[in-house]
Amino acid sequence: MELMKKKIFSFLVVGAVILGLSVGAAFAADTVKIGALVPLTGAAAADGLSALNSMKIAVDNVNSSGGVLGKKLELVYYDDRADAKEAVALAHKLIGQDKVVGVVGGSYSMPSRAVATIFQEEEIPFVAAYAVHPDITQAGDYCFRNGFLATVEGKAAAKVATETLGAKRIALLYSDIDFGRTLSKGFMEYVEKHAPNAEIVYDQAYPFSEKDYKPYLSQIKELDPDLIMVNGYYFQTGPILKQAREMGIDALILGEEGADSPKLLEIAGPAAAEGFMIVTNLNRDDERPVVQAFIREFTGRYAIDPDMVGASAYDGLMILVDAINRAGTTDGEQVRDAIASTVDYNGLTGVIKGFTPIGEVVKPVQVQIVKFGQYRYFDEVDDPEIINP
Repeated sequence: MELMKKKIFSFLVVGAVILGLSVGAAFAADTVKIGALVPLTGAAAADGLSALNSMKIAVDNVNSSGGVLGKKLELVYYDDRADAKEAVALAHKLIGQDKVVGVVGGSYSMPSRAVATIFQEEEIPFVAAYAVHPDITQAGDYCFRNGFLATVEGKAAAKVATETLGAKRIALLYSDIDFGRTLSKGFMEYVEKHAPNAEIVYDQAYPFSEKDYKPYLSQIKELDPDLIMVNGYYFQTGPILKQAREMGIDALILGEEGADSPKLLEIAGPAAAEGFMIVTNLNRDDERPVVQAFIREFTGRYAIDPDMVGASAYDGLMILVDAINRAGTTDGEQVRDAIASTVDYNGLTGVIKGFTPIGEVVKPVQVQIVKFGQYRYFDEVDDPEIINP
């Protein structure tokens, strides 16, 4: 009798375990999980929040349209603080604990470089939303970039500076990190090859933590350039604009996507920001319905204007969703192949013509100018030599 009780108990325990596993598996199968790493604290918090809020809009849009492969899309996100070590630990968490089928890199180059190799080794498709360093896609064929490679953006800026704006004497001032150095390298390469009448009269990096830019700007003022190319994030370029105009510098000032934030306009102030131009990948005046609907939704939800970071993160998530739907599966290899075969995708940040064999996006570079406190359309760079890295 006692033996019979033990057998019944064992049968019930095993049955309960099997049932629990089955229920757990069924529950997990109810959603398709895509991961995201975003900097929600620290100096880059405004960018991280914009990226996250934009991806939340994307998730809602996907789920209201039937989800992914008939299942709900679930976004699993963590704050990487724009820190490479933090990002590495979180990447392993997304893979081992959360079982994500793809990841959007909603952070900067240093953390994105650090995690790209991890996702490559684990064969998890990874789309860097806006990080610019070449090492990200060089990690392997599971790694893609929706934003521009730094040298592409730098060359586009140089074309705008020398051809569109006709600058002859140019000062370069850039943040002494991967982002600033690689973008400036692309700028100088273009000038040397395509602008023989232009001269780089000043070439200077500043520490990432710099707050007082007046010593650099004093040297620039003495050289009297036509244009100053400033490479840095909004919390760096904003003070540069403000301090430059306070010092009476009236040269044209051109920036890049790192300055594409409503926070820059707050930091610099309306007078200093007026006429400031950037090369970026979001055209607020793009009349395509997908763009205008996103702008309305974002401003309505969050009471702030959207920026390049948010739009790029939205596109990064939707590129993964589109690839999963076209592949008809969440299998990493097949999703990777679907992303690689993307053609004429109607993204917020432009119509994506496709991806290069090393995972770099091909689409026009947008040029925006600040008018009456808002970024507006100024020009577009669609030169194949520039946008095909």
